[in-house]
Amino acid sequence: MTSVHTLNDWLALCRQAQQADGPTRLSALAQLEAALAEAQRDIEAQTPTLQLDTLGYITDWNLGAAALFGYSADEVRGQHVLFLYKDDGEAPAELFLASDSALMEVQRRKKSGEVFRATMSLQMLRDADGEPEGMLAQFKPLPDGLSNDEKLRLYLRIIEDSNQGVMVSDAQERIVVVNAAFTRITGYTAAEALGKTPDLLRSGRHDAAFRAQVRLAMKGEHPWSGEILGRRKNGEVFPQSVSISAVRDDHGQITHAFSIFSDISAHKETEARLHRLANFDSVTGLPNRSLLQQLVGQALTGVERNKSHGALLVVHLQRVAILYDTLGHDACDALLQEVSQGFRKMLRDQDVLARTGNDKFVVALLNINKREHAAIVAQKLLSTLDHSFKVQGHELRLTANIGVSIFPDDGLDTAALLRFAELAAARAREVGDQTEAGECLFYSSEMNQRASAHFRIESELRQAVSRNELRLFYQPKVSLRTGRIAGAEALLRWHHPEQGLLSPAQFVAVAEETRLILELGDWVLNEACRQLRAWADAGMVVPPVAVNLSARQVDERLPELVEKTLNRHRVPPSQLKLEITESLVMRNPEMVLPVLNQLVAMGLSIALDDFGTGYSSLAYLKRFPITTLKIDRAFVIGVPHEANDCAIAQAIVTMGKQLRQEIVAEGVESREQMAFLRELGCDQLQGYLFSKPLDADEYARWVAEDRRLPLQ
Repeated sequence: MTSVHTLNDWLALCRQAQQADGPTRLSALAQLEAALAEAQRDIEAQTPTLQLDTLGYITDWNLGAAALFGYSADEVRGQHVLFLYKDDGEAPAELFLASDSALMEVQRRKKSGEVFRATMSLQMLRDADGEPEGMLAQFKPLPDGLSNDEKLRLYLRIIEDSNQGVMVSDAQERIVVVNAAFTRITGYTAAEALGKTPDLLRSGRHDAAFRAQVRLAMKGEHPWSGEILGRRKNGEVFPQSVSISAVRDDHGQITHAFSIFSDISAHKETEARLHRLANFDSVTGLPNRSLLQQLVGQALTGVERNKSHGALLVVHLQRVAILYDTLGHDACDALLQEVSQGFRKMLRDQDVLARTGNDKFVVALLNINKREHAAIVAQKLLSTLDHSFKVQGHELRLTANIGVSIFPDDGLDTAALLRFAELAAARAREVGDQTEAGECLFYSSEMNQRASAHFRIESELRQAVSRNELRLFYQPKVSLRTGRIAGAEALLRWHHPEQGLLSPAQFVAVAEETRLILELGDWVLNEACRQLRAWADAGMVVPPVAVNLSARQVDERLPELVEKTLNRHRVPPSQLKLEITESLVMRNPEMVLPVLNQLVAMGLSIALDDFGTGYSSLAYLKRFPITTLKIDRAFVIGVPHEANDCAIAQAIVTMGKQLRQEIVAEGVESREQMAFLRELGCDQLQGYLFSKPLDADEYARWVAEDRRLPLQ
């Protein structure tokens, strides 16, 4: 047989087998097959292979295994395979073969004692009956780790390519190694730094004790890590996070010290920005509520010890929400910045001025001699609002109400003091609404009692719906052409178990503040539709009923809620009117308009309640799908004797007629008022002249009896 040793020998055999024919071809194929078998045997002989019996004793050992492990076949045959293991206590993996073959990574020991890693392929050997009779194990050594030279080159590359600056100094503190990041961070090249001491980067911002700690780390006393202010080549001081350690030789002597550092300027800037966001108002730059509470809390800890006094002043600006809606955020932000600057000028350096809401500022007078001093400061703050503010070509006037709490008189808890001052500010607002001027009030126990009553009402109101304590009454609206009932306004009453029938004035404000108004509004809408269905099922024909909507109810979800309620009670939309307030229209016209358009498209009518009390723009008014204007009772009370009320009523009627809207006058109580309003052209009146609010049964009886108001 032809010997096959090289690739050319193989190619020659293949060509010979391909080109021959007949007996010659068969001979060539036989030679090629024999050569392949010989090559396979050579490969198997070179692959480290050992054979074991079922107990783990070596029964065969090829030349490849001898070359790998260093043992001859005679030395290992009959020994247990465990003698090749790295650890004596290791379980023989070969004896736990779960299938006919497996591949795993192992560690084994050579005759020289050297331990090496290898992949081991196991194969189960079976007899003619298929019973296990042994195992075949083949090994493929895995490459060792890096050489010392390779490791050194790798370490140097890691240091050079690191994003962190590296500086190595010798025992005399001379810099001997720096990397590229060192140059990028400090501005010094290697040529400029080598041979110098680390004082090259010294900023002069740290005291002697701090520098001594760093020097001890360089001397091998202990590793040190922390933050250091360094100085770049251009003189800029920058913060860095640094780790310093010493390097010792085989005898324990310090030969070098190394520093690994990072520029943390960006981190510090982010940290400062987050601190500003967490503690300062973004518009005025003043402390926010969180920082205010911290500062006041710190001051309160020393009040009793120092026998000192202080005050919190809550300054509540008026009309800010309306100005935001009409003028936009940029203009109002500029206005508030100007207001805050005026406030700041009235205060001492040690006083704290904070902004805690869109229209709310808080002043903390951390040390005053008398509570009267807080009132003096309050009047100074109000005086800064005496002039007009120019915003986008408009001259605007602002007013404010101020509530004051005193510590320690009113307490020593920051949250409680703020709450007391806010209660006083709310009370001041009530007084200010009556006088149309800014007011300042101090907190008192009476205000606390009012607050307790507020919380009690809230608690009881939450149970009123489930306890079936709410009622709807219906106040008729009368046509000034026929005197007949033309509709009714559904008015909510609360049948309190102890206090009797309560009007909305006694609980709606609490409901608005606590968002209970949403639950109450849903109840009123549902109850009005239920009652309309009950009347219809009884064969009664009643005119449309109007339901008042809270500003909190008017959002993109309202049309779906109204539609579901109408469908549930099978009430046609023409039977229901919705009344909204003028202030709601002006608060967010771009949001309200599409909601109202959806409701009108469903077939409902919209009435604008309390008209004349807000700040309606005619440009907005003509865009809204309003069919009815209701003249507020504040302008009805004075007619026909008060000239101003008469003029306002006449202007509203004239404008409404021009816009083809129905005009309803509220609060009509005398025939003189009726005659005047009828003369102006009002369509309907509502008030005690005709009827107080009636319960459902009585109202139904009036409609059935066709009750009329004599117009002459």
